Amino acid sequence: MSSAIPLNVGIARSPESAVTGATKRVLLAEPRGYCAGVDRAVETVERSLDKHGAPIYVRKEIVHNRHVVETLRERGVIFVDDTDEVPDGAVVVFSAHGVSPAVHEAAAARNLHAIDATCPLVTKVHQEAKRFARDDYDILLIGHEGHEEVEGTAGEAPDHVQLVDGPDSVAAVTVRDENKVIWLSQTTLSVDETMETVQRLRERFPKLQDPPSDDICYATQNRQVAVKAMAPACDLVIVVGSTNSSNSKRLVEVALGAGARSSYLVDFAREIDPAWFEDVRTVGVTSGASVPEILVRGVLDLLAEHGFADVQPVTTANETLVFSLPRELRAARG
Repeated sequence: MSSAIPLNVGIARSPESAVTGATKRVLLAEPRGYCAGVDRAVETVERSLDKHGAPIYVRKEIVHNRHVVETLRERGVIFVDDTDEVPDGAVVVFSAHGVSPAVHEAAAARNLHAIDATCPLVTKVHQEAKRFARDDYDILLIGHEGHEEVEGTAGEAPDHVQLVDGPDSVAAVTVRDENKVIWLSQTTLSVDETMETVQRLRERFPKLQDPPSDDICYATQNRQVAVKAMAPACDLVIVVGSTNSSNSKRLVEVALGAGARSSYLVDFAREIDPAWFEDVRTVGVTSGASVPEILVRGVLDLLAEHGFADVQPVTTANETLVFSLPRELRAARG
């Protein structure tokens, strides 16, 4: 999946650099961009188009990235908020964030040809929710209210799941039996904030159980670790990603928390304000897990135009994980 031991990135900023006017540089986080689940989801839509032809329908955004959604829309994908907007018998793809059983049932009732692009790591959390609901646990789901992934997970066991939206929500939590409480989490959260929430929950419920395995996905963690490694040496960190991407927004927070002087989230290079470069010598660049590399290249090209041509990688993990496509699309491969 990834290397367990962070590599020696060697990017400490020397005191002399600020005084002598060192060459402008870019620290480029690795890993960044597409994770295995996003890659699988986008390819699922592309292969569905190849197999069934346009239009096909996608419930919600397949992943939270404006460029990806706009590109697929141009190819004949119609994005809808719910299955009742899909014509009877049509092809509908469920997004990487997952859906509740009720959504599957609604699609089946209307004879929709449903293709599930849910990230396998999200599916794992769904399975955990079902398992602990069967054992009659109170499930404290740490996540952001209204996020599609949270809605899908909670829908697996609505009578047992209680949303905990950050540390400040802990005081309002109530449980039936303090001996049968477990926490699960949205996969795209900040590791640090999640553990702060868990700590507060455990202060209230000392017998709170941990999930069987880590719920925050490897890619979310790896991208945050890379940003933490480079942020102390950065005057500015630019995160490429969309405002509705939870993991991208967390990278801005992580950068600031780890010592970057400033950090901004942009969808495209054209959104960068040259005023951000004032008194800046080192710019960090990363991207969220739903961001194609072409958008990062656009940012690097713009930075080069402003004198930031020296690009140095900051590598903290090597990702090799690949998820198989849904079975029906695997069979369609030539």
